[in-house]
Amino acid sequence: MTNIAELRKQINYHLYRYYALDDPIISDAEFDQLMQTLRDLEAQNPELITPDSPTQRVGAEPLESFDKVTHVVAMTSLANAFNDEDMRNWLGRIERRLPTWYPRDAVEFVVEPKIDGLAVAIVYEQGLLKQGATRGNGLVGENITANVRTIKSVPLRIPATPDGPPPPTRIEIRGEVYMPIKEFNRYNQQQLDLGERVFANPRNAAAGSLRQLDSRETASRPLAMFGYGVGYIEGAELQTHWDALEYLKAVGFPVNPDIIRTKNFDEVLEFIRQWMDKRDELGYDADGAVIKINDLTLQKYLGLVGNAPRWAIAYKFPAREATTKLLEIRCNVGRTGQVTPYAVLEAVNIGGVTVRQATLHNFEDLAKKDIRPGDTVLLKRAGDVIPQVVKPILEARAADSMPYQPPTHCPDCHEALSHFGEEVALFCINAACPAQLVRQLEYFVSRPALNIEGFGVKISEQVAQAGLIHDVADIYTLTKTQLLSLEGFAEKKADKILAMIDESKHQPFDRVLTGLGIRYVGSVVAAFIAHAFADIQALQQATQPELEQINGIGPRIAESIVDWFSRPANRTLVQKLRQAGVTLSSSKVEPTAPQTLANLTFVITGTLPTWGREEAAAFIQDHGGKVTGTVSKKTDYLVAGEAAGSKLEKAQTLNIPIIDEAGLKKLATE
Repeated sequence: MTNIAELRKQINYHLYRYYALDDPIISDAEFDQLMQTLRDLEAQNPELITPDSPTQRVGAEPLESFDKVTHVVAMTSLANAFNDEDMRNWLGRIERRLPTWYPRDAVEFVVEPKIDGLAVAIVYEQGLLKQGATRGNGLVGENITANVRTIKSVPLRIPATPDGPPPPTRIEIRGEVYMPIKEFNRYNQQQLDLGERVFANPRNAAAGSLRQLDSRETASRPLAMFGYGVGYIEGAELQTHWDALEYLKAVGFPVNPDIIRTKNFDEVLEFIRQWMDKRDELGYDADGAVIKINDLTLQKYLGLVGNAPRWAIAYKFPAREATTKLLEIRCNVGRTGQVTPYAVLEAVNIGGVTVRQATLHNFEDLAKKDIRPGDTVLLKRAGDVIPQVVKPILEARAADSMPYQPPTHCPDCHEALSHFGEEVALFCINAACPAQLVRQLEYFVSRPALNIEGFGVKISEQVAQAGLIHDVADIYTLTKTQLLSLEGFAEKKADKILAMIDESKHQPFDRVLTGLGIRYVGSVVAAFIAHAFADIQALQQATQPELEQINGIGPRIAESIVDWFSRPANRTLVQKLRQAGVTLSSSKVEPTAPQTLANLTFVITGTLPTWGREEAAAFIQDHGGKVTGTVSKKTDYLVAGEAAGSKLEKAQTLNIPIIDEAGLKKLATE
């Protein structure tokens, strides 16, 4: 048997190379295979699972509340500086307090970017992660251990490398948890696509993610961490702050590579100026720089003033804020039909950028802040984040100002908007809405739906912009002459696309249902519906209570289906598909793929390397398998990706075989 302990060490080392050094030495596929081998071994030998195993980052059951943690060494706040004069005054206060035995020219400084995230303290005992806590009020924080364990850049055991120093008896490592800007933008876009709330900025995203009572939710968020210091250490000696940073790197913690050490105070000021200029180019939000005395003995000698250390100071970058007039509140229809408000502004310069529009997030946030057309508003711009309206200036509000009322109809197609359950967002679910057409068409032709090979986003944009289609059914009226009029089309390409379009008419009913883009109806739910209803006419006439009787369909999905079919434009779309000869009933269709997964039941969880869940489900169904949403004794395989969550734990408990995307493909070809 493969040695599980050695395999864990190997995986932890590769995690360190990837997240701490940003220098992987194996491919993602090779790493995924190592992880799958470990999952399989632990599933076969659950008694050998340890707290520091890389598989144990999926999160645990939700907490009712966070326990309190008293910090052994207080996590103090920092005094602020806003200009060079403030910095030189700070230096002067230090020099006046220097002991006679400490030469003035020996004072050394460490300067580091000030990450705009959430400060945490992580305790290790004998190398094993024991506790993670927030700063709180500096003396008492919250126990967020389960959440900290889900952050991939945080080692579950130190040292993370075979050649690292032996672990101290006990150490408290301090750092900043943040969400990289690239991941923040990707996460917010994903939330928009799902019709969920978005975060205002990366700091809020990090803080909100880290303070989730359900650590499984934290595990799904793209958090990272930079270590920036040691609160205390037992079993090792550190002489300087720089030593502490080098020690953190040695045991496996990521440390910001942009930190400098210098005795030249002019270099300190130059570093700050450089980072102010570069702040928009960074991969993280930085709202300043932190300057510390390097010598830990001198730090202790200088002590505190109030709740702030004399030996450190935060240089705060100028806030990129301005006030201007909000001329109008308009609404934008996103790719999934979500309607979101935005502000049209009187042009204003913020940080060298002229701003004429700003986000208002959602209608709930708009109402909570009571932002109105005609208000003078405070704007904020941070890095690459879209400018946002922070608040109205109430003192400047006109006497006849009226609260803003959200729209009731789509600003593009004028169909009535939908509001699902307790969700904040408003949605246009008209399948013929021009604002959504390209995205709907792209989804309609995708693999989980009609699977029209070669008809991707580029062609979707071309036919929509040329006015050749007005809803997804119009794809079946496209002619060779129309396609040849588009850039990049020759006879062979046009013939191939038209042949694929014609072939798609024979796709099964559940794929057509998937392609309609009904909110919450993906390939798995579509399969449940196609099994329960003989044809689309019967589905169109179904009531919400009838739909809720189907396995896998709850009130939210049922409401969405009924609402979709209640729209005249959507019923017209269905009629056009019927006239085109598209399959709209559950009659048997001969499978084209070998039925190698027949009589097998699968559950899919986590993020797969190259497939979305619906694509994986379509692959399984193409090969004769069944996909369900719940792990049970009847489940034959769990297909698990990253951040697999509670389904993985249940599958391990029930000894259900666990495979990854590559394993699924292999299983289907055997």
